[in-house]
Amino acid sequence: MNMLINYCKISFYFLIFISSSLFLISLKFLLNDLVYFIEWEVLSLHSMSIVMTFLFDWMSLMFMSFVLLISSLVIFYSNQYMEEDYNINRFILLVLMFVMSMMLLIISPNLISILLGWDGLGLVSYCLVIYFQNVKSYNAGMLTALSNRIGDVALLLAIAWMLNYGSWNYIFYLDMMKNNFEMMIIGALVMLAAMTKSAQIPFSSWLPAAMAAPTPVSALVHSSTLVTAGVYLLIRFNDLLMNWWMSQFLLLVSGLTMFMAGLGANFEFDLKKIIALSTLSQLGLMMSILSMGFYKLAFFHLLTHALFKALLFMCAGSIIHNMKNSQDIRMMGSLSMSMPLTCSCFNVANLALCGMPFLAGFYSKDLILEMVMLSYVNIFVFFLFFFSTGLTVCYSFRLCFYSMTGDFNSSSLHPLNDSGWVMLFSICFLMVMAVIGGSMLSWLIFLNPAMICLPLDMKLLTLFVCLLGGFIGYLLSNVGLFFINKALYFYNFTNFVGSMWFMPVISTLGVVNYPLKLGLYSYKSFDQGWSEFFGSQMIYMQLKSYSLYLQEFQKNNLKIYLLSYMLWFIILLMLVVMVN
Repeated sequence: MNMLINYCKISFYFLIFISSSLFLISLKFLLNDLVYFIEWEVLSLHSMSIVMTFLFDWMSLMFMSFVLLISSLVIFYSNQYMEEDYNINRFILLVLMFVMSMMLLIISPNLISILLGWDGLGLVSYCLVIYFQNVKSYNAGMLTALSNRIGDVALLLAIAWMLNYGSWNYIFYLDMMKNNFEMMIIGALVMLAAMTKSAQIPFSSWLPAAMAAPTPVSALVHSSTLVTAGVYLLIRFNDLLMNWWMSQFLLLVSGLTMFMAGLGANFEFDLKKIIALSTLSQLGLMMSILSMGFYKLAFFHLLTHALFKALLFMCAGSIIHNMKNSQDIRMMGSLSMSMPLTCSCFNVANLALCGMPFLAGFYSKDLILEMVMLSYVNIFVFFLFFFSTGLTVCYSFRLCFYSMTGDFNSSSLHPLNDSGWVMLFSICFLMVMAVIGGSMLSWLIFLNPAMICLPLDMKLLTLFVCLLGGFIGYLLSNVGLFFINKALYFYNFTNFVGSMWFMPVISTLGVVNYPLKLGLYSYKSFDQGWSEFFGSQMIYMQLKSYSLYLQEFQKNNLKIYLLSYMLWFIILLMLVVMVN
């Protein structure tokens, strides 16, 4: 056991040291406006050279430092969460491979090396989702892998299309060629890849399914790495998004994703799936503000969201760990009495998610919503942004009331406690970051503060929407014995909204059903039908009948056998004579 603890601790110390170093370097790059473009000649053979390129600017360095910080805390947290696992070394190595793939993706200005990191993320995420080996995990892993393959194919097509330019370093061509038709096609393919990786409609079903992975993986993958890879890629390609049809299409899709995830989370009872749908909603928010041209705001929200969402997952993991692997929020209640420190951190993360003033989420979400009010958008987009914000507060308060307050609904003999100091260290560290991270980043990223001038009612609209959402969340969770569930009066609507607009069914049965039926018909008609009858079976029956006829003819009679042999020999002799 000591060897395993040291293994986790070595990874933790190594990653947190690199993270803090990268953060300090990123500040130097940010204040001095530096960009380093490094070319490393891997191999030079006669006239051929293989060159690998790296792009270091404040954005890539800061994102790497945040990813490494969360990764280090997740590995330290796994030390206790996964202590009963015999293969914890393998788990830590998989997480480290995942982080390395993300590093390669972040610092690559080249589509080939981006594809290496992108595919590394997909492959290792599949291995992590199926880590608990059961049928549900395998189904979730296949759905995750196959959904992401669509984006991988789109990247491969973009690589093939970039052969027209003579280099795969897309960073050289973004500004110069952005109005070119070929570059628009590359931009559309990259947008498709980002939509699959960041789980936008119609590829949303894999994100809640991927909750089959261990909770530390969810804290890492669904806060700062896998799902944000698509957003980060679009931030790098943001010049191409300003093509009007691409930005408008992405704005519509991401706005609907945000709305759909917010609605679905209000009807969900699985703790991890509620947080996964919350991630999906925030990804929709990042994508939509990015499609409006505010790439710095999208990056700002990406970083703050990574902090409080990792904290939310870690607190949920601690609760699940103490509830003996029960994830149903109806089985919880009054947890704040048994686990006060974990629940305090959980509430801080929830309030940061809602946009509580002066926590991490407030600085980014409030700025995004005020920029939406300042921008030239129609009433539908405006409604999606603000209604989704209200839904975020609604499901957060519903989750809080269900799990933290009320009566304890689990068994009377329970092991709930706050004694796991290893998990609590990671949780408390991230809680401090979730409190101070937003203000710190807002001072760093936006060196010149923007003047946002709005009427009083529009300025207070965000606050009003949040308060209204919180009140509705309280009403939704205010249930007791003999309570008549009003949602049953609208069962069809509830079923539609609660199942993510039937997207999981459409993504699985909707895609597979008809091809499988076609395969069944072709199998019955061809393989087991007339081709079988006139093909192999017919040959077999004919040869069998000939054999029976010859057997009947000979009947083991030596005279007839020798006579037939003589006739065969004479015929062969005559043929030889005729040829000569």
